[in-house]
Amino acid sequence: MRRNVRRRRRGLAFVAICVVAIAVVLFIRYENLTAEAPEETAANSQTSSPDPAESDQPVASDNPTDAPSGDPSDEPTDEPSNNNEASGEQSPSNEPDKPAIATAGEEDGYAVVAQPASVAVLVDKQYKLPDGYEPTDLVYPDVRFTFSEKIDKRKMRKEAAGALEDLFAGAEKDGIYLAGVSAYRSQSTQKSLFNRYVAKDGMEKALTYSAFPGTSEHQTGLAIDVSGSDGKCAAEDCFGGTPEAEWLADHVAEYGYIIRYPEGKDAITGYKYEPWHIRYVGKELAQEIDEKDLTLEEYYNAVPVSQ
Repeated sequence: MRRNVRRRRRGLAFVAICVVAIAVVLFIRYENLTAEAPEETAANSQTSSPDPAESDQPVASDNPTDAPSGDPSDEPTDEPSNNNEASGEQSPSNEPDKPAIATAGEEDGYAVVAQPASVAVLVDKQYKLPDGYEPTDLVYPDVRFTFSEKIDKRKMRKEAAGALEDLFAGAEKDGIYLAGVSAYRSQSTQKSLFNRYVAKDGMEKALTYSAFPGTSEHQTGLAIDVSGSDGKCAAEDCFGGTPEAEWLADHVAEYGYIIRYPEGKDAITGYKYEPWHIRYVGKELAQEIDEKDLTLEEYYNAVPVSQ
């Protein structure tokens, strides 16, 4: 009986010791967990909210910024766009194209025009064509000439030739029969011609009616000397006052031409009156020059070539 009581007491004591041991272990585990929790919370907080000053990544902000953005914007800007430059295209402009004013250096004391192929190019005693310039679109206009040979001085640039054909046809409707005298002239031909005039009349006088090589409008392929179909007074003063000369003065602008060296403007153009010398510049410009009674030099606000 006593043995059973002792055994029961020992069992209870052992159970009590186990319970206490388990309680102690659980208490110690609890203390460790509560001590580590704040450290983990702080660590998680630092990981989720990096300091912008120490981060390589951009940080989004709700505040406006003046810094440029790489994204396209619909907002207007005063800064020019470089998109056309990158693609090699030119930006459209509302300003009238005045290519003759742009120059590419000097030769023989003359400014060399940068865009010699423009139909509006200014060539005179100040502005010359690049040395050896020759148009690439020369054709034979289908009009009457005072000679039958198909030679250089019968050629004109394609656009000017088409306009000349219309001009001659328009004149015939009015009973005026015109003929071409001299159109395109190469620089070498102009040089030979000019030297002959200088030998005959001297440099000063030759310059009043003939162009220094490289400064002749005939070299552009846009100018032509015109006469009546009979060839009388061709490129001579007596052409002035003829029905053909009067018709040209009244109508060439309708076809994109101008009387290049009008009467009373020799101090500006540098050449005496030449009612036979017409120059293609395009209809819009020709009509403006005609309506305002200008020379090409006056249109471009170029300094008069002589005083």
